[in-house]
Amino acid sequence: MPTFQEARNIILSNVRPLGEETVSLMDSLGRVASRDIAAPWDMPLFDNSAMDGFAVRAADCSSTPASLCVTGFLPAGGPDQATVEPGCAVRIMTGAPIPKGCNAVVPVEETNETGDRVIITGKVQPRQHIRLKGADVAAGARILAAGTRIRPSEIGMLAAMGQALVPVYRKARVAILSTGDELIELGEIPGAGKVINSNALSLAAAVREAGAEPVLIGIARDDIASHREKMLEGFACDALITSAGVSAGERDLVREVMAQLGAKELFWKIDMKPGGPTAFAVREGKPAFSLPGNPVSTMVTFEFLVKPALLRMMGQQKVIRPFVKGILAEDAHKKVGKVNFIRVTVKKRHGRYLAYCAGDQHTGVLSTMTRSDALVALPAEASFVPAGTEVDIVLLRDVDLLEEG
Repeated sequence: MPTFQEARNIILSNVRPLGEETVSLMDSLGRVASRDIAAPWDMPLFDNSAMDGFAVRAADCSSTPASLCVTGFLPAGGPDQATVEPGCAVRIMTGAPIPKGCNAVVPVEETNETGDRVIITGKVQPRQHIRLKGADVAAGARILAAGTRIRPSEIGMLAAMGQALVPVYRKARVAILSTGDELIELGEIPGAGKVINSNALSLAAAVREAGAEPVLIGIARDDIASHREKMLEGFACDALITSAGVSAGERDLVREVMAQLGAKELFWKIDMKPGGPTAFAVREGKPAFSLPGNPVSTMVTFEFLVKPALLRMMGQQKVIRPFVKGILAEDAHKKVGKVNFIRVTVKKRHGRYLAYCAGDQHTGVLSTMTRSDALVALPAEASFVPAGTEVDIVLLRDVDLLEEG
């Protein structure tokens, strides 16, 4: 049985980035660039003013105050036709091209204008308040590296460079299959012994939140034929996630049917709780994640094992949510032998995270998960972790936005 870390390493070593596609600039938001993109031109494209003020010759302002004749006006977007003659100045707006003869811009706040003359009241240095051609990005320089996740700032840069289409890694299409005769679909009224197939929807939401495309393929009933039919449908996608049917019960058929379909199982069972019965297999290069059926187990194993793999398949390089250090606010008890991930609420006080138990830790108690801000990792070798112990925390919400108590 692999450790939690070993299991995640096995998964990540068996997935690769998918092929690429070209999408419109706005559709590239949140996607990962599949190729380097170079600047087709300089940015700025021409020397321009960084301030509203006056374009001058610095030599004419060597003594202050300096009185200059205003001979023109140059707005942003205006033609570059003005020239600054000796002893003269041109009124200029931010972004306007620097006129011939000018080597400095004086902000309007450092001037007094009277009629057709302007008094320069401050010291003037050559090249001040001028944005030079190519100072931000030179033509041919890389503006986006392959493997970069595209944010609004990258959208702005690509737009400034006229990049209407962007090559990105393809979104993973992820089949989601639930198993069990007890399941009914959303919209049906559950009777005795029946349960709504909520795991499929929480998994679909998690897949979509990760940037992938969920494909709900329904419910496999507790017989071999139904499992085979649904799994074959699932393997038409880039990855398959199954929920439940992965333990050793009489009706737990997932692993048996996986083997019949030629999927190579790389592990079954992990030293983690919740999520111990998880299995991972590969069929024709496509990963199959067989997750436990308890709702919390499903969500925790997705976070730690499935999500990093999907992110890697879509070209991301940083795929594991980092642990942060925090302080356990209450005593915690557990059995020795497995890493336990407990659901906690988090408060930030004096710059430190304090973790409080979010409630009942049984894996069928979904309400505790909805209250959680984070998961705390309790080490496998521990049976008792006292309050005040420094622990590893995985934040599920941005608690840095919460006010400190």
